[in-house]
Amino acid sequence: MKRFLAFCFLSFALLLIITGCTSNVSSSSGGNIIVASKDFTEQDILGELLAQQIEATTNLKVDRRPRLGGSFICHSAITSGKIDAYIEYTGTAFTGILKQKAVSDPKEVYEKLKQIYAQEFNLEVMPSLGFENTFAMIIRGEDAKRYNIQTLSQVSQYTPQWRGGFGYEFLEREDGFPGLAKTYNLRFTKPPQIMDLGLVYRALIQKQVDMVAGSSTDGQISRLGVMVLKDDKQYFPPYEAAPIFRQEILEKYPELRKAIAQLAGKISADEMRQLNYLVEGELRNIKDVVQEFRKSKGL
Repeated sequence: MKRFLAFCFLSFALLLIITGCTSNVSSSSGGNIIVASKDFTEQDILGELLAQQIEATTNLKVDRRPRLGGSFICHSAITSGKIDAYIEYTGTAFTGILKQKAVSDPKEVYEKLKQIYAQEFNLEVMPSLGFENTFAMIIRGEDAKRYNIQTLSQVSQYTPQWRGGFGYEFLEREDGFPGLAKTYNLRFTKPPQIMDLGLVYRALIQKQVDMVAGSSTDGQISRLGVMVLKDDKQYFPPYEAAPIFRQEILEKYPELRKAIAQLAGKISADEMRQLNYLVEGELRNIKDVVQEFRKSKGL
């Protein structure tokens, strides 16, 4: 019943967000490019990075659409022409959007994704920014030390006495919890709680839950002293961050290709984690953080 109600709520929210997106576009401030981002800090940073890069290296103006929603909302928006670009993660698009069986080879995932997106959606998957943001199964550092746990295979013997807390998307996705639980035989004392992604670390530290699903580039990982469990059976597919653009907008403004190409391979996972920390941990302004990063990279 809880999952059904959550699904109904999210479906209604999806309708409102897409409707709102349509309204926003029609009343935009006259920018040439509409760049959106998903609804978490890393995406705020990456969306601003795309926007600043375009404005700094071309004569184009960017309308920003931060916190648009999750993967499915952003995909619906870009395929319907309501936005022109956003950053997606290759494994998310491959298994979540395309419903393909997970593949562990990053190059194979990228090439297949690029081909299918071009043929089916008239979208271009541009080269990776240089880092991968995979799912991270996280427990308290004190529990990791107490039980000498480092891998997901080792944790399975303790989960029957533990509580899990995961985001709705992770619980439902093809590459999410159902397959992970089967691969590692993860069973909890009761069904995992559906949690807002912004609350999972707080719930973990306050011992409301014992295991959460975060992201490998979360800025809070090093700050909170938690343990990211190794995916020793390589369950999760590669999740390389890559810009997605409508082919029509690239044809209209060919200078975009050169601008975005300069970002290829420019961000490591450690650098992305640090950028996330500056915004979340030190409460720095996103535009300032991005400007400083671009300057440090000579962009």
